[in-house]
Formats: sequence, structure tokens, C-alpha cells
Amino acid sequence: MKHEAKIVQYTGHEGVTLSGEAWGDENDPPVLLLHGGGQTRFAWGGTARALAEAGWYAVSLDLRGHGDSEWAPEGNYEIAAFAEDAVLVARTFRRKPVVVGASLGGIASLVAQAESSEPPFAAIVLVDIAPRMEPEGVQRIIAFMGNQLEHGFASLEEAADAIAAYMPHRPRPKDLSGLRKNLRQGPDGRYRWHWDPRFVLGKRLPAASQDPDRLVRASRSLAVPTMLVRGRMSDICSEEAAREFLELVPHAEYVDVANASHMVAGDRNDAFTHAVVEFLNGVLRG
Repeated sequence: MKHEAKIVQYTGHEGVTLSGEAWGDENDPPVLLLHGGGQTRFAWGGTARALAEAGWYAVSLDLRGHGDSEWAPEGNYEIAAFAEDAVLVARTFRRKPVVVGASLGGIASLVAQAESSEPPFAAIVLVDIAPRMEPEGVQRIIAFMGNQLEHGFASLEEAADAIAAYMPHRPRPKDLSGLRKNLRQGPDGRYRWHWDPRFVLGKRLPAASQDPDRLVRASRSLAVPTMLVRGRMSDICSEEAAREFLELVPHAEYVDVANASHMVAGDRNDAFTHAVVEFLNGVLRG
């Protein structure tokens, strides 16, 4: 069956309009995909389409300040705001969704599930995120996101070169049309990242990575089916951090994806998607 995406919108915390793409039949069990910081809904590759083909209603959301979602009026990019956005979107579905959260999206999912009076998710997939993150890897991401933040790039080729330098393990694409989805072209003709610069420059940032005890408590409280997917080459989620998470959540499943970095879905989309579909099928049968 062929599935096409449709644009959807939701009202998030503080009235921020959140945009995304929905794949599949809304009567099917829902899955909410939340990308990482500095990414957009397109970071999942073909995952949403594959989930729809497997019988799920998949919504890939642009986080506040990212992609086509509204920028936070007061520059509020604290983790609590992202978490509340996730709760409000989850409540619009006919049943509790499974959430698949990468990096920032995973942190927001974890906090939302643990700190809401009514946990919003039926199951959780965390992608390359654990309570204790490697500080050098986090700083490398922040440095990359700050690169050319003000002046942008003269061309898509220049942006592709910057990405290739940041992710040397991934082949530089010959077709740059997909890159255009993650950039916006300003009146000056230059390309800039498709997210609010205040996400990096502002004071109200998602500092949960600096509060591992909060995430430890959140992890320990998880009672729903859970899976951690780690990129074996990750400089954010170490093997030790993953093992600590599995001790905190003994019922959690674990997949370690070879030849994948922190951007697991982008590096090995087929392997990533297969792991998620297998997990979700188990949840559905359960």
C-alpha cells in the first residue's frame, strides 16, 4: 500500500504552533517521532513511511523553534517546554502513542513520561540518549550548531562541506536536494539552519543534559515498554552510559547499531527502522 504524508499542526506549550507530517491511517496505533536538537522532521529518513506501511499512524513532528514549527515567542527552549509540547501532542491522539525520541526528543520524552501527572506514552524508544551524556560529544554538537550561525552559507555545497567535516564517516551526498529541507534561504540569498538561533544563543536552553540525576530518576520510573537504540560509533551515548540505563530500566530492550553515530536514523536508516518496527510489533502484540 502506498502512503503519502499529510501536513498536520498542533498547539503546544505557551500556544506555540507545532507542525509535522502524518503517515498512514489515523485509526491505526499512533507513533510520535521527535527529532534531536538542530534537526527537523526529515531527520528520520524513511522511518515514518515504513511505520505506516507496517500498520502504524506515524507523526514526525518539528520541535518548537525547528523546521516549520513556530519559534518560541520568548525564546523558551527549556526542556520543560519541549516535554509539555510532547504531552499536548500525545493527548490529541485517539489512544496513547508510542514515542520515538532522538537526543533532545528523547530527553523531552523521558521527562514528559516521568513528570506528567498522567504519563502520555504507551511505550518509549530512546535513540542514542541516556541519563549521562559524554560532555565532549555534547560540546562538539554545540560547536557545530554555532558554526556559521549568523552569516550562514553561500550555497548548499558549502553547507554540505560543513556537514561532511562534522560527520566524516557518512558519504557526502551528490544530490543536495534533501539538504535544502534543513536550511532556509534568507533575503540575502544565504542559507541558514532551519531553526531559531536562540536555541543555541539564548539563556533558556534545554539543560537537562547537565542534570543527569533528573534523568536517572525519570529512567528509574519508567513502567511502559522501553527500548534504547544506540549508535555504536556515538560520542554522546557511551556503552557504559547505555549499560547504566539498562540497570535503571531492567525491562528495557537494547539495540546497538553498528556503523552508526549519534545520528542513528540518518546513518543506518534501514537497520534503525527494522529495530523500531520489530519493537513496536511486540508492543502491539503485548
